[in-house]
Amino acid sequence: MEQYETLRRRFPRFFYRGYEIEETGTALGITYHFEIEGLSSFAPCWTFPRPECADGTAVDGLMERMVFSLGMVELVSYWKITCSPQVVVEAGALDEKQIRWWKDLYYNGLGEFFYVNQIDNVNPDDFMEIICEDSADQTACEQVAEDFTVASEISGILVPIGGGKDSVVTLELLRQSGAPLYGYIINPRGATVHTAEVAGLDGGHLMEVRRTLDQNMLELNQKGYLNGHTPFSALVAFSGLIGAKLLHLPYVALSNESSANESTVLGSTVNHQYSKSFKFERDFHQYAAEYLPGSAYYFSLLRPLSEFQIARFFARQKLYHGVFRSCNAGSKTDSWCGHCPKCLFVYLILSPFLTSDEVRAIFGTNMLEDSSMKFTLDQLVGIEEEKPFECVGSRDEINAALVLTIDRMEEEGEPLPLLLRHYKQSGMYAGRKAERDRYFAYYDDENLVPEPFATLVKRNCVACTDNAIG
Repeated sequence: MEQYETLRRRFPRFFYRGYEIEETGTALGITYHFEIEGLSSFAPCWTFPRPECADGTAVDGLMERMVFSLGMVELVSYWKITCSPQVVVEAGALDEKQIRWWKDLYYNGLGEFFYVNQIDNVNPDDFMEIICEDSADQTACEQVAEDFTVASEISGILVPIGGGKDSVVTLELLRQSGAPLYGYIINPRGATVHTAEVAGLDGGHLMEVRRTLDQNMLELNQKGYLNGHTPFSALVAFSGLIGAKLLHLPYVALSNESSANESTVLGSTVNHQYSKSFKFERDFHQYAAEYLPGSAYYFSLLRPLSEFQIARFFARQKLYHGVFRSCNAGSKTDSWCGHCPKCLFVYLILSPFLTSDEVRAIFGTNMLEDSSMKFTLDQLVGIEEEKPFECVGSRDEINAALVLTIDRMEEEGEPLPLLLRHYKQSGMYAGRKAERDRYFAYYDDENLVPEPFATLVKRNCVACTDNAIG
């Protein structure tokens, strides 16, 4: 807290100076210009490939507003270095409603950052003042802002691919719609590229975008300035609209599930996955409708579902089991580290639906025999109040998966491994057994999934419990 207050006094102003768009026949390049007055300037870059058949300029009024908006998300990665109390926006126009919207995103999206850095008593009203000299002129919009209507003809769907199981499920569900699918990858790595390959997405149906962080920020992080988690999925949302516009696609289909709404710290609003939550999805949807009219319809196909149901569907997608990766610790080597909360969560959530040998083969180790993971297990199931700061399922879902796994192994005469014995001895198993089947037929009506996609989700993932594990 002391460092936070000191840095705010030393560096009271952060500037969003502007951006440059460089357009060629093959790419759309964006360079942003930020500055912490008296400390450093920053020039992060994005590069979007243009379709081979593209002709003429892609930069119109709507694209300009999309690029400006993406910069409003990008800036928070640099602002957090000093948490300057004033943010001066010179790059574009904002009205008072927009300013409130952006402050709400920053405040909620930085909840983990404030919590981990022990920055207490942050007030959502005065933690940041956004100053924008140029008031927004809504008459400049090319179309009248109104509620989105879904496209009558599905010409194509942009699907962000993160390399994990969730985007695989979205791809395989949407394949049944018959609509052309286009993958969207930010900074390609092994798992994202291999997922696209298994899905059969050729170069013409894959947009690989490059995001380059400014080196000055990385150096300041190493020197001990403030650092931590930012709302990355908000970057996916705004940049995804740019990708969809370049490809002339009417839909962007995310893979965020209902479980993302649960807070990471019990009894608080701190949520590692805030920008994957339905609140953000709904807020973003409304923002795009009002301030970016004419952009693609943004929704999460998996929002009605639990991680439990997603894992059940994914367990049947055998071709992806050797290529998907969700481990942040192993992302640079395209591997599962086998020792982190994310690895343990994925191991647990798949275990009811695969044999013990199949799960071990995915991770290359039996994580359920690792005594060093006991505390992490306690965090995941709710024995500890604080969940790991990772994209993991809800406490209730993980408990249901553990109960089902124990029941399966005992029915098959398989000895329980160390972590499952620990779980059973804790009393959690007995307390949760009656609820083991609660997620098979789960469906969260609070979603933005349009027809016919909602029907696909229900038909494939919402099951009766009499044959649920089949």
